Amino acid sequence: MNSVNLIGRLTANPELHSYGDTTVARMRLAVQRPPKDGEDRGADFIDVTTFGRQASVCEQYLAKGRRVAVQGRLRHSEWQSEDGTRQRLEVVADRVEFLDSKPAEQPAEEAAAAAVA
Repeated sequence: MNSVNLIGRLTANPELHSYGDTTVARMRLAVQRPPKDGEDRGADFIDVTTFGRQASVCEQYLAKGRRVAVQGRLRHSEWQSEDGTRQRLEVVADRVEFLDSKPAEQPAEEAAAAAVA
C-alpha cells in the first residue's frame, strides 16, 4: 500500500504549470517533527504535486504559511545529470484540505499606515 497523510504549512506560494491539457501545481510543505524532551526538533520539507482542477484551486487560494492537510501517495523519480544520478521523492496529492482561513486583507489606509511606521 502506498498512502501518505501529512499536515503542515506551505513554505512558498504554489507554482502552477501547464503541460498540454494538464495543469500541475507544485508546493513544498514543512511538517513539524514531534518534540523530544520538550525540545523542538525542526521540520521535514516535503515536495507535493497535484493535478487538474485541484491544482488550479490550490494556486488560487493557498499562499506561503497556510496550513494544509495532504492525502496522496509517494512517487520516486530518478534521472541522470552532469553530477551523476539524481533522485527525488515527492507526494502526489489526491486531496488537499485547507485547514486555516485565508488571512483577511488590510484596508488600503491600514496598509499605507503600516508601511510608513
